[in-house]
Amino acid sequence: MSAALEKFCGSVFWNDSYLARPDADLPVCFQQTVLVWIPLGFFWILAPWQLLPMCKSRAKKSSVTKLYIIKQVLAALLMLTAVAELALAFVDAEQGAVPAVQYTNPSLYIATWIMVLLVQDARRFCLRRDSGVLFCFWILTLLCGILPFQSLVRKALQEPISDLPRFILFFISYGLQLLLFLVSGFSDIAPETKEIWKKNPEVTASFLSSVTFQWYSSIVFKGYRKPLEIEDVWELKDKDKTKALYTAFEKNMRTAMQKARAELEKRKRKKRRQEGDPDHGNSMSKAQSQDILVLEEKQTKKKKKKGDNEDSGPPKDYPKGWLMKTLVKTFQQNLLLAVAFKVVHDALVFVSPQLLKLLIAFVSDEDSFAWQGYLYAILLFLAAVIQSLCLQQHFSLCFQLGINVRASLIAAIYKKSLTMSGATRKESTVGETVNLMSADAQRFMDLANFIHQLWSSPLQIILSIVFLWGELGPSVLAGIATLVLLLPINALLVAKAKTIQERNMKNKDERMKIMTEILNGIKVSLASFAVYVLVDENNILDAQKAFTAISLFNVLRFPMATLPMVISSLVQANVSTARLERYLSGEDLDTSAIHHNPIAGRQCCAFLRGHLRLGAGWQRCHKRPSCLCSVTLDIMPGSLVAVVGAVGSGKSSLVSAMLGEMENIRGHINIQGSLAYVPQQAWIQNATLKDNIIFGSELDEARYQQVLKACALLPDLELLPAGDQTEIGEKGINLSGGQKQRVSLARAVYSNADIYILDDPLSAVDAHVGKYLFEHVLGPKGLLQKKTRILVTHSISFLPQVDNIVVLAAGAVSEHGSYSTLLANKGAFSQFLNLYGNQEEDVSEENTAVVWGGVVSGQCLTLPSLIPLLVAEALAGDEEEADEAVDPCMEERTEDVVTLTLKREASIHRRKLSRSFSKKSTSSQKKAQEEPPKKLKGQQLIEKEAVETGRVKFSMYLRYLRAVGLCFTFWIVMGYVGQYAAYVGTNLWLSDWTDDSVRYQNQTYPTERRDLRIGVFGALGVSQALFLLFATMLSARGTVRASRVMHQQLLSNILRAPMSFFDTTPIGRIVNRFAKDIFTVDETIPMSFRSWISCFMAIISTLIVICLATPFFTVVIIPLSIFYYFVLVRNWALSEASALLRAVPWWLLGFVLVTSLCCSFQRFYVSTSRQLRRLDSVTRSPIYSHFGETVSGLSVIRAYGHQERFLKQNEITMDINQKSVYSWIVSNRWLAIRLEFVGSLVVFFSALLAVIAKGTLEGGIVGLSVSSALNVTQTLNWLVRTSSELETNIVAVERVHEYVTVKNEAPWVTKKRPPHGWPSRGEIQFIDYKVRYRPELDLVLQGITCNIGSTEKVGVVGRTGAGKSSLTNCLFRVLEAAGGKIIIDNVDIATIGLHDLRKSLTIIPQDPVLFTGTLRMNLDPFDQYSDEEVWKALELAHLKTFVQGLPERLLHLVSEAGENLSVGQRQLVCLARALLRKAKILILDEATAAVDLETDHLIQTTIRSAFADCTVLTIAHRLHTIMDSNRVMVLHAGQIVEFDSPEQLLMKQGIFSAMAKDAGITAAESTAL
Repeated sequence: MSAALEKFCGSVFWNDSYLARPDADLPVCFQQTVLVWIPLGFFWILAPWQLLPMCKSRAKKSSVTKLYIIKQVLAALLMLTAVAELALAFVDAEQGAVPAVQYTNPSLYIATWIMVLLVQDARRFCLRRDSGVLFCFWILTLLCGILPFQSLVRKALQEPISDLPRFILFFISYGLQLLLFLVSGFSDIAPETKEIWKKNPEVTASFLSSVTFQWYSSIVFKGYRKPLEIEDVWELKDKDKTKALYTAFEKNMRTAMQKARAELEKRKRKKRRQEGDPDHGNSMSKAQSQDILVLEEKQTKKKKKKGDNEDSGPPKDYPKGWLMKTLVKTFQQNLLLAVAFKVVHDALVFVSPQLLKLLIAFVSDEDSFAWQGYLYAILLFLAAVIQSLCLQQHFSLCFQLGINVRASLIAAIYKKSLTMSGATRKESTVGETVNLMSADAQRFMDLANFIHQLWSSPLQIILSIVFLWGELGPSVLAGIATLVLLLPINALLVAKAKTIQERNMKNKDERMKIMTEILNGIKVSLASFAVYVLVDENNILDAQKAFTAISLFNVLRFPMATLPMVISSLVQANVSTARLERYLSGEDLDTSAIHHNPIAGRQCCAFLRGHLRLGAGWQRCHKRPSCLCSVTLDIMPGSLVAVVGAVGSGKSSLVSAMLGEMENIRGHINIQGSLAYVPQQAWIQNATLKDNIIFGSELDEARYQQVLKACALLPDLELLPAGDQTEIGEKGINLSGGQKQRVSLARAVYSNADIYILDDPLSAVDAHVGKYLFEHVLGPKGLLQKKTRILVTHSISFLPQVDNIVVLAAGAVSEHGSYSTLLANKGAFSQFLNLYGNQEEDVSEENTAVVWGGVVSGQCLTLPSLIPLLVAEALAGDEEEADEAVDPCMEERTEDVVTLTLKREASIHRRKLSRSFSKKSTSSQKKAQEEPPKKLKGQQLIEKEAVETGRVKFSMYLRYLRAVGLCFTFWIVMGYVGQYAAYVGTNLWLSDWTDDSVRYQNQTYPTERRDLRIGVFGALGVSQALFLLFATMLSARGTVRASRVMHQQLLSNILRAPMSFFDTTPIGRIVNRFAKDIFTVDETIPMSFRSWISCFMAIISTLIVICLATPFFTVVIIPLSIFYYFVLVRNWALSEASALLRAVPWWLLGFVLVTSLCCSFQRFYVSTSRQLRRLDSVTRSPIYSHFGETVSGLSVIRAYGHQERFLKQNEITMDINQKSVYSWIVSNRWLAIRLEFVGSLVVFFSALLAVIAKGTLEGGIVGLSVSSALNVTQTLNWLVRTSSELETNIVAVERVHEYVTVKNEAPWVTKKRPPHGWPSRGEIQFIDYKVRYRPELDLVLQGITCNIGSTEKVGVVGRTGAGKSSLTNCLFRVLEAAGGKIIIDNVDIATIGLHDLRKSLTIIPQDPVLFTGTLRMNLDPFDQYSDEEVWKALELAHLKTFVQGLPERLLHLVSEAGENLSVGQRQLVCLARALLRKAKILILDEATAAVDLETDHLIQTTIRSAFADCTVLTIAHRLHTIMDSNRVMVLHAGQIVEFDSPEQLLMKQGIFSAMAKDAGITAAESTAL
């Protein structure tokens, strides 16, 4: 081979003598062949693939740019130099023989430069016009060209140039290649891609910019100049957006889950065979087998002991093992690329110790040539730089994998929540599902960051041992034995961690963390070195062996440290995998029973013919008995059908069945046309009122206005601060119950569907408003007159106007027909009408006329009886009073704090906000874009979440350290100081030990000295472990204490926050504090603090070692210190810095700057990173809020078929969060690559100084210096990274502290306690009581004075805004007095604690509140009453029969928010709870709005008998419920205008009398109930 090459070149190919001299060089033939062909071979292997974009037919070529022209011109000039060189060869050939290489190389170069031209042109088809292959080729060709370059220069300096043309052509060619390399570093952006570049510069960045993350620099500088906002963060690449990620994930998930389901079936069949029941269920239909499964499940549960938790039974099997496979398949490209980078990095990790070995040999050998030392220093630098580039690309891919996995999982969880069946929904509460999104998805993200350590760590450990064997021989087995002995301990701890993790997923096992760190601190080197010197007297530990081994042990430290962490993370992810697989593989909603088959002669109808039951599919609770049996209905197009029945008769179940939300046992439902659904409890989104009505449809202005008018919403628009652009809070908190219901109805009407399913929409509105809505929307002359309407109602007055009535009883249709038919049948319905019908009979037309449009002071008037009063007030000039007089919607509904606050604020602007505002607000989109509307006061209810800016205050660190305990903190730091003092001692002792090989050269090594060396070395190693054990144990205790303290502070303060805080703060925002932020305080901050202290001490110890080893290094420290000062610090206050500098001696200046300033954060980076972390927290809240909102409105979303729109909204919300997290990840890489470059310079200079100082240094000192420098590169990166992570994570403390400082209500308990048994009589006195919502607002109660006697029954009535809710709020001190006082049984309620006050009063709210748990727990949460008392309360609340029919009776599990009970039943549970407490004062707040008349009558009877000796305040829509009160209080504009017995008030012909007439009550009938 060599001979052939020599013939090819015409000169010597290789000769060792060329290197065995001070001015070493390579033979010319070697330079002309190997150094030319290596870069060309690399290029020709990869270049053809670069031409593929030209072959794509659809690809469009981008424009020519100046940079492109420069590149092409330079490449063309290169081709010309190659042509000239080839021509020169032909000219020389005429004069004599020319070596073949003179023809071959120019020809190869001509072909190469033509290919370069083609590749550069092909890149115009790509978004990123720069070629990575070309850039690497330029680097290779320049590096290989350096040797010929220096050879030619040296020859030219020594003797005249023999071949001047080729000499000139070489330098021209080299210069052109250098220019092309420099030009390739810039990003080439075509004009048509500039918009894309502005959104995300990464997609157009050059190769150099990509690998160094230079494209990110602009956002770092922007973040330094000003606090970043979410708009400043660049958009994600299309492939990283949630939609693209989830599409790929879902495709793979379907395939994997299908296989997993098949495996599940096999397991089930095998289990059945083992139980001796072969082919069980094979002949059954799906429905029958499900039915049997339900029965089996019930039988299993009956066998359980009473009170046993459900989890104690055998866990339900589910498809397993598919999630990890899906993730690997979805992200395999990322995984493979990351593997490639890690392999290169890991290979280079072992190059550095070998180079160190050569460097020590060079320093020890006096005859070695200087060029060798310089070569080793340069190679160490290059190895460190390439290692750094590969590692950062690897980490970038890993972290990107992490956020992409998280996004895919959250998207999958969200989509599952939209499609899952009712039974699956009941298995997971909203809180648990949010936990899946936050904690479990986060586990996968954490695992993905270091997943490759699972194979990389064992590989590094094996290679380290192989190289150590080469250094120390069999002695290394002692070290391996130590590792092997520690593995069972590690395995035991991992198993223990899994057990604890399964029990409590959010809390890691702190003991395992301690043990892992102890294991990392144990010096394996002790065993190896000791055995090495003990086994043979001739084994002398010299510098080469010791420090090469030390470097290898340092390499070993990282995989040894990370492997247990990754295993622990894998264990945690394994627990999360099971939870996610169980959730995501749950049954989806089975809509197979819903048919859409055309029916001859009909355009639109709903045709029901089926036998439905609440079972395991669409049920609310799998324990409930049948709810619908043998229902057969045929509803004609355009008909109005009323569904009536008692509470629990199956009305809501029928609605659920029509919506496909129940399990079908037999039969089917045939629906022709689109659906619209109005639920019993209105679902309102956190959006503008207009968006709530339009609900994703296109805006039709005329129809929109028509709907607003028909649904009686126009007067509300004038009341709301910004009309239909007013933001509605979560769950519609700034709307009254009636307003919410009318918005919900308007949404349905606007949708223009074919079929309308209306679940008792009129129960939340006043009688006269209900009539108006029926006449204008639902009735025979309403907007929906031609539509099919199915109306569930408790109101009897509308029944004569409907086409058909369906009467339900016990889940079956008891009667069905027209109103007249049912009356003629003389059945149960007819009897019921005869008993209660007189209460709701229509009064004459003139008495019920509703007038819309009369306006006084911008306020709409609705009742003729009130006009004189309002006119009188207006004439008196009291316009504000007139504004407050009447609410346009006329509802009798209690309101919350925010509603009335907004109304008071709105009163100032109301004249300006006439109906024209509504027209303006609904004007065309174009005009709105031209003139963005100025937000009015009160328009935006939910304020934008506060984002802190600038440096995290030092007080936040102190706050955390105080939570840890200052004493704990001091001793933790002392423990780490002790550990690293022992570490420095170990290294210095080892350095001195290696010098013994020189001292005792050719002598017998004294045994006692050997034993001393081993003993001290061992003692120092053990002391390191002991100090670390001490520090980590204290750290674990302290951080657990800190987490507990901060969680307790947060929880305690949130529980004491006023109601107004919850009204204006989205639940998702609060959940985020308890989920993500507390998770960070629990787990991330402790780890960050320990890592930071460890890295900080490691840096200090390393610098001490280097400075002691090579005093020259202090010369390098000073410029490095200046660099760190300008680049890393500047975020400390100058006063702090100057005080620090004054506190230390001047000679320590350089040392202090490098160490103390290293632990400061990067000047530009930290402000960006910190703000991005805050943006991550802020943008995470809407994900949870949107999810919670979606789950609560699931039936509505499904009914309208808007699942895709909500999925898209979730994707948008996710992408906003994703881009801030991705940006934060890139900022870390941006910093790391720059820091590691500085670390590489440290390595280079320490090696270079060792070469320069050769002859004056011992090999041991050089080994110690350079091995420490090699270690410092990684440690320095980890230090600044942990520093920045610590500050970005401490933001969680800042966010927790924000809610810890939320203003509290009054104290729960004060020094003054009420007497035992208070209140004993129940007397209430209001004395000139005044209240306002905020100091700057008007009074809402204006001097209320009244006495309510013991056991008196008082009804409270008044129009919306009259102050009814304020009155009840004041009794519970939700609002504090602005004047006057309330006295209950001679105790001023303002003088006692809230806990003492509130536990002594009982309220039954309009919206019933139930919790997840047993029915008994909901009735008696503190186990204060016996079962007999509980059953008695149930009997009085008319629930006893229902509860007795449940399989587990009192232990029946109530699902989240009581969803497995009807609204009426929930209300009765609240009544039973009140009956149990039997407080002396009872407040009923619309307590019977959701029940039928018969149940209402029974409840009122119960209240009269059970609470006969109690004082009862009743707020009611139905005036019948308060007609037998002792007195009725009529409120108007915050004042009592009437207060007397119902009889007297009816006779006065005042406000109450007018209201009674509207309700159809006359004096003769007033006391019928």
